[in-house]
Amino acid sequence: MYGLSNDALPGTSGVTGVVLIPTRFVWPYGGRDVFLIGSFTGWAEHVRMSQVEGCPTVFQTIHSLTPGYHQYKFLVDGEWRHDERQPFVTAGNYGVVNVILLTRDPDPFPAILTPETPGFRSHMDVDSDAFQRVVTLSDGMLPEAVHVISEADLEVSRHRISVYLSTHTAYELLPESGKVIALDVNLPIKQAFHILYEQGIHVAPLLDCLGQFVGVLSPLDFILIMRELGNRGSNLTEEQLETHTIYAWKEGKLQLNRRIDQNGGVFPRRLIHAGPYESLKDVSLKILQNKVATVPIIHSPSQEGSFPELLHIASLSEILKCICRHFRHSVSSLPILQQPICALPLGTWVPKIGESNHRPVTMLRPNASLSSALSWLVEAEVSSIPIVDDNGSLLDIYSRSDITALAKDRAYAQIHLDEISIHQALQLGQDANSPHSFFNGQRCQMCLRSDSLHKVMEKLANPGVRRLIIVEAGSKRVEGIISLSDIFRFLLG
Repeated sequence: MYGLSNDALPGTSGVTGVVLIPTRFVWPYGGRDVFLIGSFTGWAEHVRMSQVEGCPTVFQTIHSLTPGYHQYKFLVDGEWRHDERQPFVTAGNYGVVNVILLTRDPDPFPAILTPETPGFRSHMDVDSDAFQRVVTLSDGMLPEAVHVISEADLEVSRHRISVYLSTHTAYELLPESGKVIALDVNLPIKQAFHILYEQGIHVAPLLDCLGQFVGVLSPLDFILIMRELGNRGSNLTEEQLETHTIYAWKEGKLQLNRRIDQNGGVFPRRLIHAGPYESLKDVSLKILQNKVATVPIIHSPSQEGSFPELLHIASLSEILKCICRHFRHSVSSLPILQQPICALPLGTWVPKIGESNHRPVTMLRPNASLSSALSWLVEAEVSSIPIVDDNGSLLDIYSRSDITALAKDRAYAQIHLDEISIHQALQLGQDANSPHSFFNGQRCQMCLRSDSLHKVMEKLANPGVRRLIIVEAGSKRVEGIISLSDIFRFLLG
């Protein structure tokens, strides 16, 4: 949407006096000298608009307006112009002008909330203010002023982010101190299972006997192993897991150093990794294009006989955190950040009645079997499944990484995938001192469809958060899922 969009709508409850709403105006059609003039300047003051860096045809400015009806137009190189893509009217002596109606309800009324489960709020991470109040717009408000994103805004934002990611390297992701765990490929799967659980990590690079990094062990491996052993009709015993080394498992699945081409031939499989001086953009693209959660950052010494050094395990969450930190004090330079996520082409949404062009969101009930959850994770190629009640309201989430919780007290040796429910499986992973509850800590990271892209990015930049469940205010009914991959595919175009 060309023209304008609200950068912020400050609250007004308990505030007296005039409320000003910072509003961004955009002229995307080029020129040398561009000014904004309107009823809010008395049709006298000319507000100079600045050229957007990297987009020579786009000019913008931010002007604070009072709630109400406003008219405006542009003076481009001495010629009066209006934006035909925005609402406009004929205004007597001023000719054709663009218009905007800004409203702000001074007393937002509370949303109707369903009875809350004790402790629910502490386990479901969502902005409580968003659930306790609803901000309304009058019938005269132009919804497209907020809910339509222009190509110019998209171009400006993507360009700035691309420039930042291209000029910063993976080296900047390295923490000042910390540890990185790698596993020997000859380690028994059972032992690897315990190590990942005890160390609180989900992914570990693999080293062969020559000290070379040859692969990665992930929760998906454990899911596939448990399903395969279960399909053989055997119990998941410790003895069985003892007989499976990481190398034997990877070789059996052609996932370590080999893969099959379209003609059935076998050729070396390349480990997806990055060097410390590769750009953050290249690291992001490697993660997206190879559909992996992380990429090892490996330094390969030039000296002959030296072994490569594992420096870090990079994730999209860390890169997103860098983006948020870099643009924290210049949010207005990224126009799309203030857009609500429902107005942007990203995420997976529950289709509305009559829609058939949406990919359905997989959801399960808490009494569904663990076997069904693992099957969905593998076959639907998703990393998590929302767990909902009979009304479709969010209760919890089951993710691939939750499989490592079965290492606790050797639970994998005592269960049958078809006989244990998701509810029971999640409780196995809870700390012995935690309350006996289905809700497990801050597992359910949520957002609303009205949340801005900036707010969603800030949440996803937190360590360990890979996706947000989009829920309906009040009922917490699941409306969709937005993941880190969704964000980066959108930002990188």
